[in-house]
Amino acid sequence: MTQGFATVSPALRRSILLLSFATFASMAAQRICDAMLPELSRAFSVSLAEAARVVSVFAVAYALSQIVWGPLGDRLGKFGVVTFGTLACAGGCVLAAFAASLDMLLLARILTALGAATIIPLSMAWIGDEVAYEMRQETLARVGLGTTLGIVGGQLFGGLLSDTLGWRWAFGFLALLFGVVGALLATDWRRHPAAARSAEGASGERPGFVAQALQIVTGPWSRVVLAVALVEGAAGFGVLALWAAHLNSTLALSLTASGAIVALFGPGGMLYMAVARQLIRRWGERGLVQWGGGLFAVSTAVVGLTPAWGPAVPASLLAGFGFFMFHNTMQAHVTQMAPDARGTGVSLFASALFLGQSVGVVLAAESINRIGSSAVIVLAAALFFGLALFFAGALGRRQRDKTEVAG
Repeated sequence: MTQGFATVSPALRRSILLLSFATFASMAAQRICDAMLPELSRAFSVSLAEAARVVSVFAVAYALSQIVWGPLGDRLGKFGVVTFGTLACAGGCVLAAFAASLDMLLLARILTALGAATIIPLSMAWIGDEVAYEMRQETLARVGLGTTLGIVGGQLFGGLLSDTLGWRWAFGFLALLFGVVGALLATDWRRHPAAARSAEGASGERPGFVAQALQIVTGPWSRVVLAVALVEGAAGFGVLALWAAHLNSTLALSLTASGAIVALFGPGGMLYMAVARQLIRRWGERGLVQWGGGLFAVSTAVVGLTPAWGPAVPASLLAGFGFFMFHNTMQAHVTQMAPDARGTGVSLFASALFLGQSVGVVLAAESINRIGSSAVIVLAAALFFGLALFFAGALGRRQRDKTEVAG
């Protein structure tokens, strides 16, 4: 893996590194509120379900804005759109830090989501454009490292700063982070040759977004991938947002401790990336999906049912490992859904994933009042395992169809 990436030019490696910083900040912004939900509930005198809107509105805004960002990235240049989106996030986080009401905080989260929505999808699409396919999975894993570290940072700093300096400082930290990374991206973008920048955004006569989207969603395999992304977002990322609140309420852990345990989800993903090449060779895509989905489901059930905090520590780590076994297999197929409109294709995937997350957060938060957080988490684990079995079967059928056509 290292030798393959070493062939990438220094300028391209620098841009990839900066994009990984941006994906870190984007994912940290997404997960920063998870561990602070109980504190936000107390600070604004609202229920946990109402406080959880700071997660769900972020996901909805993130998903719906893909209608704009994907086609815009295809036309104007993906790297430039990511740069401006990163800088816009800094302003949204400043507004969140000074929010005087829950409604103002929700508005700030929407503004931050609109900027953050450019970062991960268009970074993936830009890599698909710039990096040869044989090195693309490794490169996506390197940028994905920023994403998984962002899960750690968001969960950990959200709980830690809420317990110590106060929840507003968490958003202040994010504002500084986005500002610095955005400035570095802007500097790097200006270093790109003008011809390369114009070529990135130039594509000749392109169909409109609706035509591009219809071309993608009417493809039978694309429909499977987007449907799986929707359920993955609900049962995976959606319910993950409530793990820290569950540990805080059922095991009486502090927000810092709860956030730190859930933050181990990120290092679990990093561990997978360290051994991904070996596991791909050994198990193939179907094996990664089946074993990853099973590992995530079992580990999630342990988090939901454990009567003590000890088992939740390895369970959170293994859940991250299993989830990214599944998720990175998805990503490999997403970048190939529409090579001629990769920004639009990846943005549709992100839209489905985050709409699913929003639905998952809302349903889970409402269901907790009826059946309890343990039951909600276990049901999500069972749903994810069923999804893994379905997707593994779909991958098998797709491979058989390819073999028959080739034969």
